[in-house]
Amino acid sequence: MSYTLYRMKLGHLFLFLIMLFSFLACGPNPIPPPEPVTFHPGDAVFSRAEKMFHHKTYNKALLFYDEYLIRYPDGHLAAEAMLKKGLIYTVLGKNMLARKTLQQLIAEYPDSPFVLDAKSQLLLTFFNEGKYQETIDRAIDVLRTTDSKTFALNTYLLLGDSYLAIGSFAEALDAYLAAFSHLDDKTEESVIVKIETASNGIGAKAIIDLLFRYEGVIPVQGLIYRLGLSKFKVKKYEDAKNLLSEAMKRYPKHKNYQKSKELIGEIDKTFIFRRHTLGCLLPLSGSYKVYGDMMLRCIELALARFASQNDNPQIKLIIKDTESDSDKAVLAVKELSDERVGAILGPVSASEAAALQAQRERIPIITFSQKEDLTDMGDYVFRNFITPKSQIKTLVSYAMDNLGLTRYAILHPDDKYGILFKSLFQQEVNNYGGEIVVVESYQAGQTDFAEIIKKISGLNRETLENSEKREHRSVVKPMDPVLDFEAIFIPDGPSTSGLIIPQLAFYDVVDVKLLGTNIWHSNRLIEMAQQFVQNAIMVDGFFAESQSQQVKDFVGNFESTFNETPGFIEAVAYDTAMMLFQLISRKDIQSRIELKNELMNLQNFDGVTGITSFDGTGDAQKDLYILQIEGDAFVEAEVSPAAEPLE
Repeated sequence: MSYTLYRMKLGHLFLFLIMLFSFLACGPNPIPPPEPVTFHPGDAVFSRAEKMFHHKTYNKALLFYDEYLIRYPDGHLAAEAMLKKGLIYTVLGKNMLARKTLQQLIAEYPDSPFVLDAKSQLLLTFFNEGKYQETIDRAIDVLRTTDSKTFALNTYLLLGDSYLAIGSFAEALDAYLAAFSHLDDKTEESVIVKIETASNGIGAKAIIDLLFRYEGVIPVQGLIYRLGLSKFKVKKYEDAKNLLSEAMKRYPKHKNYQKSKELIGEIDKTFIFRRHTLGCLLPLSGSYKVYGDMMLRCIELALARFASQNDNPQIKLIIKDTESDSDKAVLAVKELSDERVGAILGPVSASEAAALQAQRERIPIITFSQKEDLTDMGDYVFRNFITPKSQIKTLVSYAMDNLGLTRYAILHPDDKYGILFKSLFQQEVNNYGGEIVVVESYQAGQTDFAEIIKKISGLNRETLENSEKREHRSVVKPMDPVLDFEAIFIPDGPSTSGLIIPQLAFYDVVDVKLLGTNIWHSNRLIEMAQQFVQNAIMVDGFFAESQSQQVKDFVGNFESTFNETPGFIEAVAYDTAMMLFQLISRKDIQSRIELKNELMNLQNFDGVTGITSFDGTGDAQKDLYILQIEGDAFVEAEVSPAAEPLE
């Protein structure tokens, strides 16, 4: 660069600086000088406390915060110092000290901007101690008092964590969604993870209902897809399909529409069963073989009957022997899953193991078992059988509503069966507003029931002994029993009941209604008790002498095929098979999910065991037969509409 050119550029720069100086000096709005920095007493102490706090040397930090609060209780940093003390105590696990400090802050500095932080931290101390319900109650109360977005975000998250800790998944999801609606930055991923965690504990319908409460506030379109994907990953395929289907229906133009469609296709491909194919689990060997054989021949009878009707498709039945063994039952379910059966009939024994595996494989299974709470294993587990509860409900309803009986005695064996039925009978009578007057038990195998009959009849034993001496007889029949009940319930088999009932008559326990369970439905009872058992009442799930045309056809077909009369076991196997044959033949039922849903919604299936529906738990609700003994036969008792039990 030439010297002349350098001088010219330097001159221009000098001229620009002069003009800029003139403008700043003469302008109408001169820049004011900076405010002088004000140092308050105690700032140095607080600063040292903060330094220790950030280095996590909490005990030293506490000393300096305490020094500040002692020397400068009215200082402008006092509330913050107290908040930091509360935070330190919380971190150190000293929740009670933290609460005391935070409550002091709220009380002494009510106008401080740190009060909300103190309230938030206060909630955390209760949560840390596992006081989840108290955390929930306080959080809900505090949320009513502020509209601070940051405070609401943190509080809703803690509220969701508390609900999650006590297993209230729907409430937890609601809280997390409320927290999500208060997000104001890019930190939403951690909140979505919490939302996914809570949603895995509840069904798709509840999730959808909650999500659309926040529509317009949160991005429901993307969130519902992500939750569907999350359900798929944890193998909750039905919920995944329902969520993705809902997203597709509501947002057909959303970017995830095609992905949702493909994922639903994958779910259906996985769970679509082989057309017209069913599995059957029965104990064809082992200790329950007799029941397996009985049920199999009726399932095959139903198959032949179904194939002969109209243009029904040919059903393929894959039969597996459980050998009355739980491990074999589990293996059989896995094999049937690989065969892609639509549903499984059975088993009778090993029902719990089979049902649990069927639930894992997401195969609808209809068991033949009385096991308590069996259908609680999951929504793919069903039961078509009479249970102790269903028997007692029907028996008590008939006794109260049709016979007008309100006062009862119970005479039961001291075994599992007797104790269970005794307890159920007591509970149901109480529900109906009746009264259990007396309960007596006896040992299994007992044959002499004189003493317990005297007890339930109110006879005075001393009076009887004196009477025997006066008459010089070895046995004296009591003359004046005191009966303050109208019916007596005996939950035992026909052989033992056949011994008890004549002895009741011998001790003048007469003119009371005799009530029993389905195992009374045996000619053995009539043979043993004869005239003493007349008009006795019991319930059962099947009655071969029913006047129903459907029952007549079934019994006639069975007798001509097997040369004997069917009982409940055969009848319920026949009904269950026909039920499933009809469902898997429907063209609109393509997947196990759809088949399961149809079973759950099945109402008023008209079979030989009566009208059957499934309740929300998967248990069959059946209209049981009420039978009465007349002469040497069982007949159907007349039934009038039942009243509702008392709450």
